[in-house]
Amino acid sequence: MAEGQRNESIATASAPFGAEAIARAAALIAAGRPVAVPTETVYGLAADARNPQAVARIYAAKGRPDFNPLIVHVPTLAMAETLGEFGTAERALATRFWPGPLTLVVPRTPGCPVASVATAGLDTIALRVPGHRAMQALLAASGAPLAAPSANASGRVSPTRAEHVLASLAGRIDLVIDDGATSAGVESTIARVKNGAVEILRPGPVTAEMLGEASGLAVTGIEGSEIVAPGMLASHYAPGKPVRLGARDFAADEFGIGFGAVRGDYDLSIAGDLIEAAARLFDALHAGATSAKAKIAVAAIPVEGLGAAINDRLARAAV
Repeated sequence: MAEGQRNESIATASAPFGAEAIARAAALIAAGRPVAVPTETVYGLAADARNPQAVARIYAAKGRPDFNPLIVHVPTLAMAETLGEFGTAERALATRFWPGPLTLVVPRTPGCPVASVATAGLDTIALRVPGHRAMQALLAASGAPLAAPSANASGRVSPTRAEHVLASLAGRIDLVIDDGATSAGVESTIARVKNGAVEILRPGPVTAEMLGEASGLAVTGIEGSEIVAPGMLASHYAPGKPVRLGARDFAADEFGIGFGAVRGDYDLSIAGDLIEAAARLFDALHAGATSAKAKIAVAAIPVEGLGAAINDRLARAAV
C-alpha cells in the first residue's frame, strides 16, 4: 500500500502551529486525509479513527503491518470512557497521568465507533489523552477521536521534529504541523490492567514505579509474543545500518552515540541525564542514519526508570 501512496505524488506542505494550520488540518481530517501533528512524545500521523478509509491511509503512508494496532487520541477521559471500558485501576491511572504520555489498553465499549482497522480487529482499544497544545487543538477542531501512530515510515526512526517527518513521509501525506521539537522524545508508555496487576506493554516516560504508586497494584512486563498494542514488533525504529549496543569506544566506521563519560559523534547526555537522553534519542538515530559512516554504535544506557524505554527502543533498532 505504501508504494501506491507514493505514486499519488502528494505535495506535502509544512505549516507552523497556529489557528490557520489547525483549521487546514481539521479540514483534511474531515476529508479522510491523515496529517502529521506533534504530541509531547513524538510527531503523530493523525486521522479520524472512526473512518476506516482514513485509517487505511495511515497504514498506506507508513507501510505499517495491519496487525499492529494504533493508539486512539481523545481530548478527555470522559470521551475515552465512551470508547473503552475503564475499571477502578484504569480510571486511577488516567486521572493521574492524563493529559500525558500514558496509553491505556482497555476493552472496547459495545457501541465503540472506532473502526476495527484502527484496533487491528482486537476487542481492546489503546487510548491516550495527549497534553500537547497542537494535538489538543486538532482534537477540538476536528471533533473526532484521532488514530495517530508515529509519523514515519513503518520500522524507521520515530520523528521528534517536523523535518524528520518530511524526510520519511514527504510525498505521502498532505500536511505537517510544525511546532518544534517534542519534549519527551520517546513514545508513550503503554499499559493494561490484567489479573490484578498493571502490565507494561511498552516502556515509556511513565515508569513502572510511577504506575505502581498511582494504581496501588503490582507492575509487571508482558509475557508471551502476542501483538496487543502498538510498538510491539521485534524489529522497529531501524535506522537502516547495523547497530551495536553497549559500546565503550567507537571504531572508525561507526557513528558513535555517546552517553555520560563515553563521548561520541552525537552525545545523548554528557551529564548522564536520562530525561535529556530520551529527548535526544531519535535525533541521534536520525543523525547516525544519515551520516557517511557505515555503522552505528551506542554507549551503554542504565536500565532503571526512563532508561528502560531508551534501551527498549535501542534493542529494536539493533534487530
